[in-house]
Amino acid sequence: MERVLFTMGDTLVTLETMLFAAAGVFALLLVAVLAMTWRMARQRAQEAAREAARAAETERHLADVMRLQSEMTGRMQTMAEIFGRGTTNLAQLVNDRLDAQGQRVGQAIQETNTKTTESLSKLHERLAVIDRAQTNITQLSSEVVSLQQILSNKQTRGAFGQGRMETIVGDGLAANGYAFQATLTNGRRPDCLIFMPNSAPALVIDAKFPLESWQRITEAQTPDELKQAMAGFRTDMTVHVRAISENYLIAGETQDTAFLFVPSESIFADLHERFEDVVQRAIRARVVIVSPSILMLSIQVVQALLRDVRMREEAHKIQKEVRELLLDVGRLDERVRKLQTHFQQASNDIGDILISSSKVARRGERIEAMEFEQPLEQRLAGE
Repeated sequence: MERVLFTMGDTLVTLETMLFAAAGVFALLLVAVLAMTWRMARQRAQEAAREAARAAETERHLADVMRLQSEMTGRMQTMAEIFGRGTTNLAQLVNDRLDAQGQRVGQAIQETNTKTTESLSKLHERLAVIDRAQTNITQLSSEVVSLQQILSNKQTRGAFGQGRMETIVGDGLAANGYAFQATLTNGRRPDCLIFMPNSAPALVIDAKFPLESWQRITEAQTPDELKQAMAGFRTDMTVHVRAISENYLIAGETQDTAFLFVPSESIFADLHERFEDVVQRAIRARVVIVSPSILMLSIQVVQALLRDVRMREEAHKIQKEVRELLLDVGRLDERVRKLQTHFQQASNDIGDILISSSKVARRGERIEAMEFEQPLEQRLAGE
């Protein structure tokens, strides 16, 4: 009789059923264990095969590595040799270039030293020139100071204008063409007389320009001082122009126009710009205000006039020389004509000689071509 262990719903679970189920389960477990063992064995076999393959691959890799190492060693040795030779060549090339560079550097240093020496010598020369220029500037400064001292004194200012005027006149004219401080018939003594050609009246030059009045204009500080100084200058110029017109313009003895010399171009320009009325008043009084350049030009005109007069005085000598020259030309023409006649006669004689020589040549040709079988008399008769 079967023992019932428990019921599951309507099913009775007995001991035999349990044993049978346990046997089935055990069989299943055994199959599972066997399957697992077989899979593990197969996996181990596969892993062993893989390990063997990996070992073989590793051996092949090791062999390749050894081969590559051997090749690398050979290549390294070759490269070492090549590198050694290259290093030697490079060292030689570097040494050669260093030697060449050293020579160039030495030559450049030598050239630089030479140029530096030349530059220093030129610098010394320029410094010497600068020293001389500095000396000249110092001397010029002292001369400017002395010039200021001269211009600060009325008499010295007059002497300064007189000196410039005399220098211009003396440089432009001969010694007999002018006179300084000459006495006129009225007892007056102008600063300079310019003797005109053809016994014309002399030209008077006055060098006493009122510089002190002009200096007061330049030194004025206020408009009132400037106005007073300009009024004073106009008055001084009017008085001085009137004195020149009354004392130096003498009919038949001097020209009807006199020169008032201004010893400065800047003063002359400023005078015409700011005191045009004074200039026009002086012109109406027959007094012309001139600067150093205008006086120099006037002297050159007088010099040209004197040269023209001297040429006219020597005109008869020139005419005599021209007449003698014409006679010489006539004699030369006559002799040339005679020489032409001689040449023509010689040409005619040469033509006659050429005719005779051509006849002789033709006779020689005929003699050379004649036939000697005929008697000589017949041949001559035939000719």
